Amino acid sequence: MSEIKVDNLNGKTSAGDITVTSEGGAATMQLQQGLAKAWASFNQVGTNSINDSLSVSTLSDLGTGLTQINITNLFSTSNYTTSGSTVGSTQSWASTSMVANGNGNDANTTTYYRIACRDTFPSNSGTSRDFSKVSCVNNGDLA
Repeated sequence: MSEIKVDNLNGKTSAGDITVTSEGGAATMQLQQGLAKAWASFNQVGTNSINDSLSVSTLSDLGTGLTQINITNLFSTSNYTTSGSTVGSTQSWASTSMVANGNGNDANTTTYYRIACRDTFPSNSGTSRDFSKVSCVNNGDLA
């Protein structure tokens, strides 16, 4: 088995231009485009606290189930994507939902985004709730 060890990768044409070929060989993409630029795992119960993160500085508690995630390395536009999940309601069987952009009226910014977490078990009808583990990941272009 061959092994390559390097500290830095630089593209031949330009430093940040590294092309990766798909598994089937039919498509290519830029390496930096496929990397998560920010992510966080945090607890909303009580005082919001970060368990682990990349490029997230602090959290702001905006109310039950509502959190603002403050980004360290800024995005170039507010058109980045956010996805995530929640675990750990007061009922272990609860179905959950995490919605980026808080209450739907909040827009992403290059410095922060907001999420709303809800318990979607049929009897709770999407009630806002704090969860013990919320995980979010962001993809997009950095400034």
